[in-house]
Amino acid sequence: MIFRRFLRGHATAVLMSMTVLTASPALIEPVLAAPAKAPAKARPKAKPKAPPKAPVAKKSVPVDPATVSAIRGEAGGRIARFYETREYRPLWIVGGKAGDLIGAAAQDFLRDLDDAKLDGLDPARYDPQGLREAIAEADRGGPEELAVAEVALTRAFTKYVGYMRKVRDVGMIYVGKGLKPAKLADDAVLRVAAMKDFTSYVETMGWMSPHYVRMREALRAAEKAGADRETLDVLRLNRERARALPSAAVRHIVVDAAAARLYYYQDGEQVGTMRVVVGAKETQTPMLAGTINWAIFNPYWNIPDYLTRDNVARKVLSGRTLESMDMEVLSDWSASPEVADPSTIDWQAVRDGKVVLRIRELPGPANSMGKVKFLFPNDEGIYLHDTPNRDLLVKVDRHLSNGCIRLEDAPALGRWMMGKSFGVKSKAPEQAVALPAPVPVYLTYLTATTTKKGVALLDDVYGRDDRRGPKLAF
Repeated sequence: MIFRRFLRGHATAVLMSMTVLTASPALIEPVLAAPAKAPAKARPKAKPKAPPKAPVAKKSVPVDPATVSAIRGEAGGRIARFYETREYRPLWIVGGKAGDLIGAAAQDFLRDLDDAKLDGLDPARYDPQGLREAIAEADRGGPEELAVAEVALTRAFTKYVGYMRKVRDVGMIYVGKGLKPAKLADDAVLRVAAMKDFTSYVETMGWMSPHYVRMREALRAAEKAGADRETLDVLRLNRERARALPSAAVRHIVVDAAAARLYYYQDGEQVGTMRVVVGAKETQTPMLAGTINWAIFNPYWNIPDYLTRDNVARKVLSGRTLESMDMEVLSDWSASPEVADPSTIDWQAVRDGKVVLRIRELPGPANSMGKVKFLFPNDEGIYLHDTPNRDLLVKVDRHLSNGCIRLEDAPALGRWMMGKSFGVKSKAPEQAVALPAPVPVYLTYLTATTTKKGVALLDDVYGRDDRRGPKLAF
């Protein structure tokens, strides 16, 4: 991978020289592998002499019933529906011994609004100054002023989240319903926000993909470092690609073809990540969203026509047999073809491209699909699969496949998707097992990242950034 680096505190020298450096795995891989916000690991402790005392949980102080009553009178429309479902308990107001007040979530939200240009939005649309004035009035006033600030923050929040989730056309192909982020009603936005700790949700931008948050911060760092316009445009393009991804609250998989890495998410957390091999420059992995429904154990590999012509036919003409390559030729492309006799084939005509054959590789330890493949409907013929070629996964540049995604740890991903239903006892070929629940998968292309030393642009292997000047206007 190649990247351009902007060192914090040394931006001018680097930008003036337009330094292009080769990224090492030690620099890039740990950053890409790490979750957006990893929980701290507990250190092993010596066995205590006496059991420690259980921590005393902090009791939240209930909000004044007068404040709740004031919210009932202030809220209206779909927002009122949301508050009604929670008996008009506030989102932004917290109870305290000295009385109710607007909590810390509001300050995090106001900072987001101040920086809304990083989202491609106009901060003035959400009136952060007006919100600050309402909060100041609430600090000085009583239940009525608190309710005004509460509802004003909620209205601005639903508006901001709604515009942030509005996806632009960046070339993502959506195969099936429910994959493209849809416009949510105000009460739906709020119901999702209230499912977990609201303060943490606002602080982490929990309504967006962790990849979006990463691209947003990369854009902030590049602007602060004084990056050139072309670089900023590339970062904005990457931000829009990440906008098309769901939040971590949605159970889903992301494959980043630029970094050749896969991530999977559930319940607001990154559950795992792994290296993958993705399409080469000539056979690119598309930007595609689909839904994985099936695992195929002991799969065949239907060999692409160009490999049959350029590789298999050439080997047969040089003296190799299909049997020695664990392959067989089939009579047709139907669901129940017959196995044909290779001696009846005009292999020179196949080599010349005059005859097209259906050839498949048999299941086994050397099968290019490995032990399992995961299917999702698409017209591109793309799927995720195991691989026996482990040496490719340790390479820095893993743009080496015919477009499909080869997995570093297919069993781990399979167990996460399927639980106890993952695996089969029989060695029979092509055993299809339905997933207990469909899993959305998003194939994207994010050529920007952040390192400890600044912002990095990965090599644009597929040439999708148009680094002479991206065509999208932001």
